[in-house]
Parts: sequence; structure tokens; C-alpha cells
Amino acid sequence: MRPTFWVFLKRQKSLKGTVKNAQVTSRAILLHDGDHGLTHAFLSWGSPIMLCLKKRDAESEDAVKFLGRCIRPVDEGETVTDDGRLDRLSGMLKRRGFILPAFEIHGGAKGLYDFGPVGGRMHSKINQFWRDHWLKLGNVVEISCPTVTPYAVLEASGHVGEFSDFMTQCLNCEEASRADTLLEAHHPNPDALKMEELQALLFETLPPCPACGAQTWSEVSAQNLMFNTMIGAGESGRPGFLRPETAQGMFTSFNALFRHFRERLPFGGMQVGKGYRNEIAPRQGMIRLREFNMAELEYFMDPESEQHEDLSPWANTPIQLLEREKEPTIITLPEAFQNGIIHHATLARFLGITYDFLVAVGIDPQRLRFRQHEENEMAHYAEDCWDAEIEGSYGWIECVGIAHRGCYDLLQHEEATGKTLRARREFAEPRVTTIDAWTINGATAGPAFKAQAGLVKDAVEALPKATTFPTTVTLANGDSVEVGEEHVKANQKTISESGEWYTPHVLEPAFGIDRIIWHVLDHAYTETKKNGEDYTLMRLKETVAPVDYAVLPLFEKDGMGDLAWTIHQRLCQTSGLVSMYDASGSIGRRYARADEIGVPTCITVDHQTLEDGTVTVRDRDTTDQTRVHMDQLL
Repeated sequence: MRPTFWVFLKRQKSLKGTVKNAQVTSRAILLHDGDHGLTHAFLSWGSPIMLCLKKRDAESEDAVKFLGRCIRPVDEGETVTDDGRLDRLSGMLKRRGFILPAFEIHGGAKGLYDFGPVGGRMHSKINQFWRDHWLKLGNVVEISCPTVTPYAVLEASGHVGEFSDFMTQCLNCEEASRADTLLEAHHPNPDALKMEELQALLFETLPPCPACGAQTWSEVSAQNLMFNTMIGAGESGRPGFLRPETAQGMFTSFNALFRHFRERLPFGGMQVGKGYRNEIAPRQGMIRLREFNMAELEYFMDPESEQHEDLSPWANTPIQLLEREKEPTIITLPEAFQNGIIHHATLARFLGITYDFLVAVGIDPQRLRFRQHEENEMAHYAEDCWDAEIEGSYGWIECVGIAHRGCYDLLQHEEATGKTLRARREFAEPRVTTIDAWTINGATAGPAFKAQAGLVKDAVEALPKATTFPTTVTLANGDSVEVGEEHVKANQKTISESGEWYTPHVLEPAFGIDRIIWHVLDHAYTETKKNGEDYTLMRLKETVAPVDYAVLPLFEKDGMGDLAWTIHQRLCQTSGLVSMYDASGSIGRRYARADEIGVPTCITVDHQTLEDGTVTVRDRDTTDQTRVHMDQLL
């Protein structure tokens, strides 16, 4: 059965066809369509966006050369698709305790998952690695805020009015679906469409219902995605939500952060924790969750300060960037900033720090790209946004959003509360200005206002020059008096200012930890053959491997089991290390069990260990074995 493909021309027109001849080269996939005389060069199999469309001529070579810089190598004759791989990966992750459906004995719930006995440790290690990675900046601190958030906070932030997806319901089975998800096969970026555009395309294409296959849909409507709750009981309770992001707690804590950093910008507050999104139709395992793990940094900056960011660490690192409405390019971050692709130096630096983190935890750099949001795709608070997208079993998935939020959030909370959320900028030299103003005419105001004349003078001098009289002014003691034209006279006053107050701007790297963990596992999952049998291993990096060592006695007799257990205990007592003891089955089967969950190193206690104290240390990826004295293990 030939696979079906979609070709998108300039992200607007679409052409559906069937691959007549699929050729897998060493670096790219070429699809030759004899009916149209075209060669289609795809960045990744199954991706809904085609990057190059060339006539079947010499230009095809240029397409292949371009794609060769974008995608991972593909061996000659490699199977292009394997529908069973995702099922085998998911089954193994469940069987070995990485990722489990939550509350399964009660039937489970869509969009809720557990990190099991193996996955829980991996989740913890990635969270800690993320903390350490960003704390290296030196001007960032971690805070922890409640997940239950008052209504007023999220009303001020705009989430009450804007945090929505577009939903439609199947008229046959009443299953709810996201409209943009239903239309992924009919538009290159349905997430960027307005509600009216989604509805028109939905009724034009009539995609089948994922649940029952019917093609009858309700009108598209906006559905707010926050979980409602009540804070307090009875009549005293007030409405709230489970937070959709960790960010708002950091914005409302701005003044505490400002004081902590001695009122000097830039600085950042970061937070790792849970977020909640009442997804219309959770799907794709860990990709669409209703409760998810987030790691976010809010980095507060002076928008007028000169940007002096060191981008040299990425001067020799080509990164794939997909600029808004442009063709993909492979470029270094210093070049991208100099060429105006990335407009803010700190944003470019954060892309680099994000790239380093993702690669360090095990993401294949050739399956990683940064895509700039379309103008009509950005969140309500964003001035610019770049997503780190990772290619895996579900195609290209957004896993990190790096947004320039401007001063939107601080201004919104300041307006809603009347509290000042600003920083002070000191001038190099005091600024002296002379302005036209008003003061009182003592000859007339004194007799008119008597004891309050001084208060009236202060109130009048605070009025703008454009004020017309008579006017009513409020005095410092709360009284209101009417001031006539005869009570005032024009005045000039000189003001000397040493600085000014301003609203900081914010850069926000927001990481979806669950999605990142999924892609780390997806990229590490390796299927091979060993002694003619199927063999699975997880090539996890030591930074995220849930178990550091597996200690294996060759036999549980003659003292080998006791000695192996002693070594296991010593490893467990070492801070930061996790050891696994396994004495069941043949040594080969135990190696296989350890490889399957990504244990980097196996330590085997055998007869020679009893004689000279040496153990066999086996490397997971090479299977090389060396003898090491057990005292040298730590």
C-alpha cells in the first residue's frame, strides 16, 4: 500500500497525491510523482509541511543538499515508516514503569498519566538538571507559588478572556474535538486560523470524527481551558482556577524579586511545577495532557538598556531556524542576530541556552528546530515568540516556547490592583527641565482659602498647564475646593530628576517537561538484533538515566549475592546515585533488562570478585567489559 502525502505550496494551496516512487537517499527522502513531473523533497516523513518543491531537474540536487543540512542521516534501504514502533515503544514504557495511565484500576482518565517507578526518577533528574542549567546565569532564583489561583489574578492576566481553544462536537456521537486538530490534514498551520476560518474549512472538508467516523459537525465555538474551583467553603468562598501556567505567580511576586536583587535589573525568577489545561480532546499520549509539568523562567529587563550578550558559545553551532513566512535556514545564533532574524540579543542567547539543555538531556540536534510564531498565532501577551520543536513519533511537536512578553503582564496586574510594579532607572547625570505650570496668586487666594491656602497651593502646582479655570481640586486632607482664574497665575518651575520609573520587559522560556521527556525516550529508544533475536535498549544520557548502576551477582551463592548487595548499598548511600539490584534469571537476561531502561553501567560480581575484589563493569552502548576493583567504583 503506497503512503498518501500532502504537499503545501507557500502554506496556502494543497495538493494531495500518492507516492509513485519513493527513494531513500543517505540524507533525504525524495518522492517522485510521475503524473506531475515533480520531485518532492521532505524534511521528515509524515510532516504536514513541505520545505522544498522542485521540478524534476538539476534544481532537485539543490533541494537535497539543503535538506541534507536539516535532517538526520538515513541509511540506504532503511524502512521509511514503521507503524508498529510507536506501539512497541509505548508498550515498553508502560511495562517497565516509565509512563503509566493514571488511576488505571478505576478506568483511568484521558490526559492524566503517572511517572512510574522508573519514570519518576527520570522526571526528577530532568527537573533538577533544568534548575541547575538556568541557575548558572547567576542572576536567577527559584520560587514556588500555589497552583490554586484567585479569579482576579487570571482575569487581570487575560486568561479568563483569552485562554481558549476552538471546539466542535460530532452531531452523531457528541464527541468533542479541537477544530484545528481535525483540520491538520487540510491546512499547514490550522492553529493560526480564526474561528470563522476554521468553521468554513471544517464544513468544506468534513473530516471524519475520530470516535465514530461520522462527518457531521456542530458550529465551532471558543472553549476556555482552565479548571474552575472555589477557594473557601460556603458563602465565603470565592472563585478561582488551577493555574494554566506558573508565570503569573512570578509576576505578582515581582516586588519581592526586585528587593532581593537590590533593585538592579536584569534578573529572573524561575519555577518548576504543575500546570492545568482542561483539554478538549487529549491525544498523543504525553503530548496533550490535562495536568502537566512545566518549568518556566521570567527574566525581567530594562527595555532601554543596551544589549551586550555573549553569543560566542554558539558561533560554531549551526541551528535550524524557521523564520515567520520564510524558508528554513541553517545558521548560527550570532549570525541570526546580526542578520536580523532574531531581533533581541537576550532572546538569541536564550535560544542557545535552550538548545544546549535539550541536547544535553538527549534530544537529537538534527531533529530539533526553532520556529517563529506567525503574527496571528501568538499568545495574547506575546510580542515575539520562538518555539523549540522536536521531531518524533508524532511529527514536529512544540516543546519549549521562548516568548518576549513585553511589559504586558506587569501593566495588567498594576492596573488591576493599583500596586506599583516598576523598576527605577538612574540617570548618569541629573536631568534639569523647566516646565510651564500654575501657582496661586497670593493676593487673592490667601483671603479666599485662609488656612487651607498652603494646601491649595500644592494642589494647583500639581495641575498640568492645560488646565482651565475654574476647576475643582482635591486637597491633601481630602477636602475639595473650587479654584477660579483669579486665584492663580502662570508660573515656571525647574525640576531636577536623578532617575525615572519604568515597567520592565520580560523574556520567558517555558518548557513542557512531559513533552521533553517523551522525546528523550523516543530518541533514545533503539531496536536492534542480538543473537538473531529482537533486542531493545534505551541509549539515555547519564544526565537523565533513571538508574545509574545495575549490580548483578553472577549467582546468589558462595557469598556473591551478599557482596553484590553490599556494593549496591554503598552506591545507594552515595548522594545523587541510584542503583538497582537484580539477581533473577541468566546474566544475559539481566543485562537486557538493564539496557531496556537505559542503565549506563552494569556491575557484575563473580567468582573472581571473591578472590581479588575486582568486578566486571559493562558499558551499555558498547557492551565492552573491564575489570575494576570494587573500591574504585566510587
